Amino acid sequence: MLKRFEKTTGRYIEKICGQDRLAYAHTDTSDLYDLVEWAERGGYPGSVILFYDFTNGKVYRPFRKKKETAYANPAYAGGYYWILQGDYGKKKVTLYRYLPGERPEAVAEFGTDEVKLYNLRILGNPVYVVSQNTDSAECYYPSHFSMKKEPNQSLALIEENRVYLEEWVEEGWDEEHDRATEDYRFYTRLVVKDWQGKELSRETGSVFHSPDGSYWIS
Repeated sequence: MLKRFEKTTGRYIEKICGQDRLAYAHTDTSDLYDLVEWAERGGYPGSVILFYDFTNGKVYRPFRKKKETAYANPAYAGGYYWILQGDYGKKKVTLYRYLPGERPEAVAEFGTDEVKLYNLRILGNPVYVVSQNTDSAECYYPSHFSMKKEPNQSLALIEENRVYLEEWVEEGWDEEHDRATEDYRFYTRLVVKDWQGKELSRETGSVFHSPDGSYWIS
C-alpha cells in the first residue's frame, strides 16, 4: 500500500543516518556557503528545512522562512536531531537541537567570520561542528582543532578524541591509455588521527552509520 504524508510537496526526502523515524528535505538546493555568493548578487530569499515522520505521517517545519537564512543537512545523535542554521543577515551560524513537535533549542552560536562556511556540517558521536576543504579540516564545536589532510581524504567520524578520515584509493589504472586494467581496484581506506593530526592507524574500510545509532567499518 502506498502511504502518504499529511503534506505532499514533491520534494525528494533523505533519511537521517543513525535513526529510523525521520527523513528531511530542503526547500531549495542552496547550502551555507552559497549565502556568500547570494549576498554578492543582492541577497538570498531564504529557505526552510522540513522533517517527515514515518511513524505518523506528519511533516514538521521547525523554522519559518527568513531572508538570508539557509540550513545544512541535519544529523541525529544522543536522542536529538541537530540542525545548523546560517543567517547571513545577522552574520551568525547557530547549532540547534530538536525533537519533532517541539521548539528548537539553540546550543551554540558562531560568527560567520569564525567558521568556514564551505562544507560546514554536523558530524560525529556526540555532535561536532566541522568544515573541510581540499587540504585541511577544522572543528569548531565542542572544542577547536584543525589538521592537514590529503585531497583524497574526507572526514567521516569524530569519536573519543579520534578523527576518522575516509581515503579513496584507486589502483590499477592505466594512465597512458586512460582505462582500467584487469587489476583495477577502487576502495576506501580508513585513516585514524588524533586531534593534533598525528596518524594513529590506517586500514581498508569505510564508516557506516546504522539505524540503531552504532557505527560500523565495512
